[in-house]
Amino acid sequence: MGKILVGTASWTDKSLLASGWYPPDAATPEARLGYYASRFPLVEVDATYYHPPAERTAELWRDRTPPGFTFNVKAFSLLTHHPTRPAALYKDLRAALGEPRRTLYLRDVPPEVAEQVWARFLSALRPLREAGKLGALLFQFPQWFTPGAASRRHILECRDRCRPARICVEFRNTAWLDERHRRETLAFLEAHDLPYVGVDMPQGHPSSVPPVLAATSDLAVVRLHGHSDKWTSRVIEERFGYLYAEEELRDWAGRIAKLSGEAATTHVLTNNCCADNSQRNAARLADLLAEHGADVVHPAGPPGS
Repeated sequence: MGKILVGTASWTDKSLLASGWYPPDAATPEARLGYYASRFPLVEVDATYYHPPAERTAELWRDRTPPGFTFNVKAFSLLTHHPTRPAALYKDLRAALGEPRRTLYLRDVPPEVAEQVWARFLSALRPLREAGKLGALLFQFPQWFTPGAASRRHILECRDRCRPARICVEFRNTAWLDERHRRETLAFLEAHDLPYVGVDMPQGHPSSVPPVLAATSDLAVVRLHGHSDKWTSRVIEERFGYLYAEEELRDWAGRIAKLSGEAATTHVLTNNCCADNSQRNAARLADLLAEHGADVVHPAGPPGS
């Protein structure tokens, strides 16, 4: 079995801060990240999907976590063909956009602006990469990103642009994983050494994909979103308001333990981020994986330890 890192997709959302999961003395951003890193060896940064990160922020993440801690970072929305608010772009690049729009897509942006967004997004993460703390960049593609040659070329472009950092790929169009395309999709990812992201999420929605697990590289990634019956809500606490039951976690522990036998490293991230649901489920899942004999990575301790 390969090693397994378990973590969550947030450590700063408001409902978590209000839940009481953090002790009273973890009252600053530095103290909260330090406390989180004492409990888990891995975290996913989702805020970078909405706003490109600043290099100074990445330096703080690096300095506030111990050696061996791992950050997976979600790619900025513009780079994955998602709608993006112009205000989220770097201020000096907005002038090149012409007439204001409510939302932008990558196709709407001049090539020179797109080049700058790519360069600045990746440059900002250099402190994490140089410190060995950057795990994978999560490229979650939208439901309108359909199987085909153009989509595959874009995935490879993302991979090439991000090197030497690595990417992992999550689909939100079920056609990539239906009976007709699943084998071809996984073979494509494996042929190009691209980690596939298996997801658990509510079914029956346009963005739903089946909970397929597969190792297509030496890194495998699993993201657990829960099964909220309010998946389409704009309220984050409703969309992700789900707590996995013990039986569900036991089932996932078995599946993930099996997956870890096919990859050198497996990242498991709970994204049911409402109150401390994600932290509670991640901690229990790590225990259940250990019961399966999996090589679960433990937190390294406080920064500088």
